Amino acid sequence: MKYTITIKTRDNQLIEFDCENEQTVQEAAETAGYFLPAMCKEGGCGTCLGACQSGQFQLNDYSKAALPDDALNRGEILLCRTYPESPLQISVPYDAKQIPTQQTPTRDAEILSIETIADRTVSLKLQLLEDPDQGLGFEFEPGQYVELEVPVQNLKRAYSIANTPNWEGKLEFLIRLQPHGQFSNYLQQAKTGDCLRVYGPSGVFVLQTQSINPRCFIAGGTGLAPFISILRRMQEWGEDHPTHLIFGVNHEAEIMCQKQLEELQQSLSQLSVEICVWKPTDDWQGFIGTPADALKTYLEENNTNPDIYLCGPPVLVEAATKIALDAGISDNQIYSERFVSS
Repeated sequence: MKYTITIKTRDNQLIEFDCENEQTVQEAAETAGYFLPAMCKEGGCGTCLGACQSGQFQLNDYSKAALPDDALNRGEILLCRTYPESPLQISVPYDAKQIPTQQTPTRDAEILSIETIADRTVSLKLQLLEDPDQGLGFEFEPGQYVELEVPVQNLKRAYSIANTPNWEGKLEFLIRLQPHGQFSNYLQQAKTGDCLRVYGPSGVFVLQTQSINPRCFIAGGTGLAPFISILRRMQEWGEDHPTHLIFGVNHEAEIMCQKQLEELQQSLSQLSVEICVWKPTDDWQGFIGTPADALKTYLEENNTNPDIYLCGPPVLVEAATKIALDAGISDNQIYSERFVSS
């Protein structure tokens, strides 16, 4: 049996396609030629989040970190785990123009360097190999991600890009090494010159350039990466928009990219940066608490109505979203990307 799925985008465009009984909404969309944002496709990351407005469905196994109970109670679903049992109407938090209608490109790359930049955190730099059609260049929107694959291990993970588009084929990523993460284990054994496959770019976590509101960026750990990319693009283009960055870690040893942030502040006069530590030593002089705590304080102390951009673990995204909504920020001014350990 087939059911009609209607996707309503943030800009009120409607996309319709049929979904077979044995297909997820995500699979059916791709069969119809609509490649909705997704990373793991296993219910673990939350990238394919939508909200069911009407209809019946079955939601297969998923991580509660990606879809907490309160989000589920609000009608939110993961499209990669949703099997329709009737026609469905689903709203998604991105515009129609951000839905690709063809598979993401694939490129080959070599590892240029793997450098430790903080406790259990590395900077991974890649050099793309020349493509017959695209040359060395790699175009993307700052804030987007790619999937990196270790071909011989059939191991693939998604990471936000930390640098800006360039014609030299350079890519940089900030990656937290997890004790039992498969890609983390690979990186600890990898060496310069090793080959990786790059799928992308993908993702809709990009600046809403039409908005004149101040911007507030909230990053948890390596969720800093897309903001580094966005701020570097602002620097390159001379776009000095009022922007406040809140960057949070658990311990001081996890703080990264301080030099880059200082350089960005010097060239972007309306950029302010606040680093917060959840469990600091007695010597820490900065904000004590989570990025969500720092956001609450910032909104209480500043008479402003900023666009809120969130990137980090699902628990941070959920907490900060609630704080923003409670402070009167409209939900259409809140943009988020959540990630899970790998």
